[in-house]
Amino acid sequence: MASQDWFDKDFYKVLGVSKDVTPADLKKTYRKLARKYHPDSNPGDAAAEAKFKEISEAHSVLSDPEQRKEYDQIRAMGSGARFTAPGSAGQGGFDDVFGGMFGGGAPSGGRGYTYQQGGNFDDIFGGMFGNGGFGSSSGGYRGAGGPTRGRDVTAHTTIDFLTATKGETITLQSSDGKPIKVKIPAGVADGQKIKLRGKGQPSPDGGEPGDIVLTVTVRKHPVFERDGLNLRVTVPVTFAEAALGATIEVPTLGGDPVKLRVAPGTPSGRVLRVKGRGVQTAKGTGDLLAIVQVAVPSHLSSDAEDALKAFAEKLPSDNPRDDLLAKARG
Repeated sequence: MASQDWFDKDFYKVLGVSKDVTPADLKKTYRKLARKYHPDSNPGDAAAEAKFKEISEAHSVLSDPEQRKEYDQIRAMGSGARFTAPGSAGQGGFDDVFGGMFGGGAPSGGRGYTYQQGGNFDDIFGGMFGNGGFGSSSGGYRGAGGPTRGRDVTAHTTIDFLTATKGETITLQSSDGKPIKVKIPAGVADGQKIKLRGKGQPSPDGGEPGDIVLTVTVRKHPVFERDGLNLRVTVPVTFAEAALGATIEVPTLGGDPVKLRVAPGTPSGRVLRVKGRGVQTAKGTGDLLAIVQVAVPSHLSSDAEDALKAFAEKLPSDNPRDDLLAKARG
């Protein structure tokens, strides 16, 4: 996916990270920027949309180990260089990049570059890129006039939470207006990339076409959250239900509610697990995790207040915060 404009684009600067950033920190930084500049969060803001595309392109390259290595190697050759045809107008060209290898600029008088007998261009490029030539992913020179691979294309789509969880085939529109069907696998995560092989730019000389690298943004759900393959939902219960025990209904994603038993004396934060009602993928199925939250009424009638005071007088005199305070004192 090597691109001529990589010389001019400092993807590390775009994302505000150092050149030795780890994959984990890179992903964390990208997600933060993507949320800030995503078109859904900035409707009608052309500048935010342009910034979103810029950071997405930078992340697409730097998050792929092979592309990041190739990008670093190309950038190390010096900004401003261009792979342009010999004799083309303007500055830049093979003279700029390879002049030093042959003791200065290109030989004049129409002569081509020379190299030691028995060598070839693979020897030259191999020393620079460490792999005996441009790899197939770059679409560059592959020896003996072989066909080049078409360029990859980056794209983005936003899907709802249910589609991301259950999976679905959606239709996207390419830049030339042609519809492209994309199978969204069950359990796709926010920020995950899907590669559409052969759907990118065509090869200029009969080689394989490039791919489309699709970055997926998942809309938040008002009730559920992803926790790996598990789904988490916060379920409010009354004080009486938590203290005395009760059977309650808990919602499920895209299905009927299920009934759960709340044991007497259940505190806030306790997790009730429903097996097999999480995200279903080929790799496994998660659970539904219901987090109990005791709801406290904001207004009480005078009779209810009197009854609660009478109830409080009958409770043990122990302070539930004694252990907390003791631990804080060390």
